[in-house]
Amino acid sequence: MKSYIYIDKAEFYAYHGVFPQEKKVGNHFEISIRFEVDMQQAIASDSLTDTVSYADVYEILRREMQTPSQLLEHVAGRIIASLREAYPQIGDIEIDLSKKHPPITGQMQGVGIHLISRM
Repeated sequence: MKSYIYIDKAEFYAYHGVFPQEKKVGNHFEISIRFEVDMQQAIASDSLTDTVSYADVYEILRREMQTPSQLLEHVAGRIIASLREAYPQIGDIEIDLSKKHPPITGQMQGVGIHLISRM
């Protein structure tokens, strides 16, 4: 059985971007993340110690979003590295990271990246 944990559309205000105004004013960002983790022990035990805590994962997202970067790719890479360090049992990770109001002329809900980190 394959099993995944996910956080869907977590919202943050942060200061990522290439342009000086983005670094000064900030922007709204959205993260969705999904990662493979074996849940067999947690299914049997009903114990948080046998799985990965959503709250702890959210804290990693929050912490990494507080560190300004020029590129969303860099932010997502740091998130993946932090998750792998904290939870070596995690398998594949998929992350969507979007900037809600990019400094681009045109109508859109946002711009972003999708990364898949395979084990």
